Amino acid sequence: MLMRRIHRGGVMWKLGGAMVFSWLLLTLFASTHKDIIEDANHVFQPQQAPVQPQELNDVADEPLDNAEERRPPLAIRRDHKQGPWALPQNKLDEGQGVIALPGDVNAPGENGKGVIVPTNLTGDAKRRLDIGWQNNAFNQYASDMISLHRSLPDMRDPGCKTQKFRRDLPQTSVIICFHNEAWSVLMRTVHSVIDRSPKNLLKEIILVDDFSDMKHLKEQLEDYTRKLGIVKIVRASKREGLIRARLLGAKFATAPVLTYLDSHCECSTGWLEPLLDRIAEADTNVVCPVIDVISDSTFEYPHRRAGYTVNVGGFDWNLQFSWHSLPQRDKDARKQSWSAVPSPTMAGGLFSISKAYFEKLGLYDSGFDIWGAENLELSFKVWMCGGRLEIVPCSHVGHVFRKRSPYKWLKGVNVLKKNSVRLAKVWMDEYAQYYFDRIGPDLGDYGDISERVELRRSLNCKSFDWYVKNIYPDLFIPGDAAASGEVRNSGFERKWCLDSAATVHATVSVYPCHGQGGNQYWLFSKTGEIRRDELCLDYSGGDVVLYSCHGSKGNQYWRYDPMTKQLRHGSSEKCLAINEYKTGVTMETCGPTSRQQWNFVNYNASKIIED
Repeated sequence: MLMRRIHRGGVMWKLGGAMVFSWLLLTLFASTHKDIIEDANHVFQPQQAPVQPQELNDVADEPLDNAEERRPPLAIRRDHKQGPWALPQNKLDEGQGVIALPGDVNAPGENGKGVIVPTNLTGDAKRRLDIGWQNNAFNQYASDMISLHRSLPDMRDPGCKTQKFRRDLPQTSVIICFHNEAWSVLMRTVHSVIDRSPKNLLKEIILVDDFSDMKHLKEQLEDYTRKLGIVKIVRASKREGLIRARLLGAKFATAPVLTYLDSHCECSTGWLEPLLDRIAEADTNVVCPVIDVISDSTFEYPHRRAGYTVNVGGFDWNLQFSWHSLPQRDKDARKQSWSAVPSPTMAGGLFSISKAYFEKLGLYDSGFDIWGAENLELSFKVWMCGGRLEIVPCSHVGHVFRKRSPYKWLKGVNVLKKNSVRLAKVWMDEYAQYYFDRIGPDLGDYGDISERVELRRSLNCKSFDWYVKNIYPDLFIPGDAAASGEVRNSGFERKWCLDSAATVHATVSVYPCHGQGGNQYWLFSKTGEIRRDELCLDYSGGDVVLYSCHGSKGNQYWRYDPMTKQLRHGSSEKCLAINEYKTGVTMETCGPTSRQQWNFVNYNASKIIED
C-alpha cells in the first residue's frame, strides 16, 4: 500500500524531508519481512496488494516462450474493471453462482471447446509440442493457446441454479499443491477459483510448491501472484510428495474449511457454495465435487450429457480406487436429482473438509510416503469415526487426467504398497487379509503404526465390518467366493496361469505361474463369475476380456466341473482353453483335451449357488 502511494506521486513528499522518507522505507522493509514466515524448512509468501486492471493479463509459459516461432496469441482478458473481484455476485442464498465475465467466444478453448493442434507442425513448434507432452504428460501446447480466464459450459442440473444456501457459509482456504506444473495450466486453475468464487467465501489460495525447479515457478510466479492479492505461496525445501505437501498447506491455512484441488483443474460456475453449504450443515461432512474430465490432448471441457448420472467412489481388494454407478437405494433416497449423495470412498484430489475435523481425524497418516492410499484412509476414517462422505452434484470441477506420471521418484521403493499395508493394518481388521492375499506374505517394512491404532481407539471408531455392511454393501467379499487365487492350466509340463491386467476390456492371456498374486489372482464367485474384484471374465464371441461385473450372468456366467476340470461358458456352451502356442486363451468346443483343463485353488463346490 505504501509503495503504491509513492508511485502515484506527491503523497509521501508532502510529509517533508529526507528523514520521513527514510523512516517510511524502513517501515516498508520491516513490514514486508515481518510477513515472511520461516518455518524450519519452509518459506511462506504472504498475499500482497491487489492487481491493477491493466496488469491482469495472461502470461505465457516461460520455458517455452523464448522460441522464435511464437505460439498463437492468447485470449487476453482485459475486462476486469476493478481488479480480480469485479465480478457479478449473487446473494449467498441463491444458487446461480458467481458468473465470470464473458470472453471472446471465438477464442481458442472458449466455452470448453477443445483445441486441435495441427499434425504437420515442424521445426521449433514441433519441438515445443513434444517438450510439452514430455514434461507434463498432457498437451501443454494446446493449453498455452487458451485464455487463463476461459469460459466453461455449465454442467449443473437446472435445479442447482435455484438452490438456496445459508447466509453464514464458512470461508475456505483453497490449497493447490504442484511440482513443475505448466504455467498456463496452473494459472488457469488459480484464476478459475478466483473468477467463480464469491470473494467473501474465499479466504485465500495457498500454492504449495513441492520443490519445483522450473524457472517460471520461481520469481515469475511470485511476481504474478503478488498482484492477485489473495494467493500465498508455501515452498518445500525438498521433495515431499503429495501427502506431505497437502499437510504443509493445511498448516498455513487460516480459514475454517480446507478445499484441496489438483494443479490442473478448472472450477465451473457455482462450484464452491454447494460444498460449503454441506459443511455448514454438519462439520463432519466431507464433500467432493463432481469431477469432469478435461481432455489431456485438446483441453476440451465436455458439455453436460443427456441422461447424466452421478458416480460414487469405491475400491477393490488391491486397495485401488474405482468409480461406480450410484446404487438404486441411494437414488431412491434422494429428495431431488441434484441432492448430495453418500460415497463409500473419494478419489482424493478434490474435496472440502472442516480443518478442525480433519485435525481431529489425525490428518493424513504421517507414515505414508509420497502418494497413494491416503484417499482410502481418509474415506474409511470419515465413515468409521462419525462423519459422512458425499459427492455434491451441484459442484463441478474439471480435471486433466494424465495417462502417466511425468515425475520421477526414487527407484526400489514401493510407496503404494507401504501405504496400503499401513492402511490395511490400522483400519481394515479381519478384511485386511483379502489385500494381503494379493500381495503375498512379504508385507515389507511398513513402519510403526501404534500411534494410528491409538488414534482409532481414542476416536471410538466403528469396525470395518460395520463399514462394509452399512456403507458399502455392494462390495464383493472374497470370503464368499467358491475359489480364490491362481487358475492353473494342466495342459503343459510348465505351469501356466490365467493372467490379465485389472482394466476394462483387457484381453485375458496366460503367463507362467509366479505365485505372487497380482494379475494372476482370481475369484470364482458363488454365482459363476470369474472375477478380478469388480471386473469379470466376459465372452461375447470374440476375445475373452475383462468387463465390469454386471451380475446378470449372460456373457459372464461360467460353470466349473471339478471332475473334467473344464470351464464351460454358460451362454455359448464352449470351453475355455489355452491356445496351442501358449500365447493366450481361446474358446473351443468342449472336448477331452488337456488344454481345457484348469485347476482352481481352494475350490469349494458347496458355495456355488445353482440355477
